[in-house]
Amino acid sequence: MTDRQRQLIDDLNLIEDAQERLAIVVDRARHRPRLPETQRTDTHRVPGCVSAVWLVSERRDGHCFFQCDADGPLVKGLVALVCDYCSDTAPADLLADDTDPLGELGLLANLSPTRRNGLASVRAAIREFAAAS
Repeated sequence: MTDRQRQLIDDLNLIEDAQERLAIVVDRARHRPRLPETQRTDTHRVPGCVSAVWLVSERRDGHCFFQCDADGPLVKGLVALVCDYCSDTAPADLLADDTDPLGELGLLANLSPTRRNGLASVRAAIREFAAAS
């Protein structure tokens, strides 16, 4: 885990109540711009998610960067947090880090198995991109 990633987790963990922490994660995602329609395509759609989730991956200066969108605010918030955690990280660091930021923040406990599986699909897509970089 990089210092930037640890700081993200530590900052959110300052909020003691997991439900309040989740509300802040969702609220932060509401202020993110939507992906343009040109990127909300099947090419960028993450398979294995019940909700529509789009993930755009790119590599710049030896680091991986991720943008996302989803059709629901909760899913968008959770996926945006995963993208924020993984963005601006070297591929080797992404592959070496098994930390699940949602688990670290206690946000998985109240999610349905379907949502947890979808989020695992997002993490798998991020790892696939890092492995191919």
